[in-house]
Formats: sequence, structure tokens, C-alpha cells
Amino acid sequence: MSFFLVIISASNVMTVRSMLINIVLFGLINISLFYLNYLLFIPQFLNKKRYSVYIITVIATIIIYGLDKYGVGLLFKEEVLMHKGMSGAKRESLGFLPFFVSTLFTSTIFVLLSILLKFSVDWFLNERIQRDLENQRLTAELAFLKSQINPHFLFNSLNSIYSLAYQHSENTPGAILKLSEIMRYMLYECNDNKVDLSKELQYLQNYIDLQKIRFGNKAYIDFKVGGEVTDQKIVPLLLIAFIENAFKHGIANDSMSPITLLVNVNRQQLHFYTRNKKHSNNRDAIGGIGLANVKRRLDLLYPGKYNLDIRDEKDTYTCELSLVL
Repeated sequence: MSFFLVIISASNVMTVRSMLINIVLFGLINISLFYLNYLLFIPQFLNKKRYSVYIITVIATIIIYGLDKYGVGLLFKEEVLMHKGMSGAKRESLGFLPFFVSTLFTSTIFVLLSILLKFSVDWFLNERIQRDLENQRLTAELAFLKSQINPHFLFNSLNSIYSLAYQHSENTPGAILKLSEIMRYMLYECNDNKVDLSKELQYLQNYIDLQKIRFGNKAYIDFKVGGEVTDQKIVPLLLIAFIENAFKHGIANDSMSPITLLVNVNRQQLHFYTRNKKHSNNRDAIGGIGLANVKRRLDLLYPGKYNLDIRDEKDTYTCELSLVL
């Protein structure tokens, strides 16, 4: 008998026996229907899109359960089927039809609840799987983007050292040593998701020193770090692309227009500024792999936490990056 029927018959004085039968026994029957649909019918029929078979099976099961419940009611007629009449003077037996209709209603509620639970669980599982797949995809993409940095940087640095060697410059050994320090940082200290900002800035300084060796006394570079650098963290190898771009496409030997590289740190805010005078013969080559790479990494690692402004003007190229560390 359904819980609703128990409520309708609440005017009866319920003994412990009648409570056990109406609540516990019929509750277990309804719960068995709940799990029968949840564990068997939905996986076998509904999930496999056998909708007509599922509907027929559920309807037939609800009817069978209704008949079974009525059979239980006949076994415990006094506790289940007997109730006070409208006048309240004497107890009357509940007929088959009203009892059967009430059981159909209750069984349908339990079937619907099992469907709701199944779809809710599946939805949460699918969401978790999608998040895991998305995280794996982003991790793989970040690993690929990071793998592009080393060859790209190495290619540009070796070009610089080749120029020194070709000119038989005495600065060639120093440049090779500086490159080895830079590569040591890239290989052994950049494996974490974030590194100390102080180490990243030292890495930038080493790269600038390498470029100064390349240009000799003809390099004019204004590199300044302002603010208080303490224990802030940053994604490694994030800023180097802007500096590489300034040296590759900018003019470094013009004392009137030096390459300007400014870093300002304010607690968890970083402002990075680069400005360089452009070569007249490679204005269409600004950017390349480096900047496209860093833009994508910013989108993935600092979503909604950065602002990048790139101004490609007639004679100058300027980048400004504001970042929440």
C-alpha cells in the first residue's frame, strides 16, 4: 500500500504491527521497484534507446507490483485494507480498484524518481569526464606550446652566436657560457607550473646580456625593474617572447631610440612594457611563432587575469602586458 494511502487512513489508530506493514513492508516493495528500474530497465532499454520496450516493460512491472501489493493487502487485510468510513462509525474494507489506482500512482512516483536520479548521476559523471578530458587536452596543449619555446629560443640564440663566431669575436666564449646558463634554467628550473618571479627576471637579464655580447658596444638597451619583487610566482618563459621579438625585429644600435624593456611589480600585479624601433626592411615579419605562442599560453593560464595591448605603428612596435600573478 502506498504512503499516500497511509496518510488517507491516518484517522485509524495504528498499531506497531500496522505501521510496520504499511510503512516498512510497502516501503521495501517500492524501493525494490526503484532499484529494479534504476539498475536493470534503464541500462538495458532506456540507455540503448529501446524506448518502446522500456515503456511497455515499466508499465507491465507497475501493474504486476500493484497486483502484488493487493495480494499483500489481502494477507494483512485488517492493517491495510480496513479503514473508517465517511461516518466514522464502522470500519470498511477498501475495494480493489481504489487500492490498485493508489498503488499505480505511488509506483509511478518511484519509477520517475529513479529516472531522475539516473539522469542526474549520468549528467554529473559526463560533466566530470568532460572536465577531465578538457584538462588533459589543455595540459597536452600547454606541453606542446612549451616544447616550442626551447627550439625557438635556441634557434635565435645560435644564430646570434654564429654571427659572433663568424666575426671571430672574442665575446664568443662568453656568449656560449651565457647560453649554457640560460639553457640550464630552461631545462631544470622550468618544470613546475610556476616559478619565482625573481628567477624569471634573472633569466631575462641573462638573455639581454647575451644580446649585449652579440651587439658589443653598439647595443642600446634600457632594461629596468621597478617595484618590490618578493615571493611572487609566474608561469615560466612567458615574457621572453616579447623580448626576443624586440631584438629580432627591432633596432638595437640606435642610441636615440634604444630598445626599452620595463617591468613594474606591485604586490600581485605585474606590468611589462616593451618598445623598439622597427627595421624598415622587415615590417611584415613582426610577431611570428613566439608571440602567437605566448598569447595562447596567456589565454590558457591566465584567463580573465591579463590585458595585452600590442601596437604596431609605422616606425615602432610596442607591447604592454598587465598581469595578475
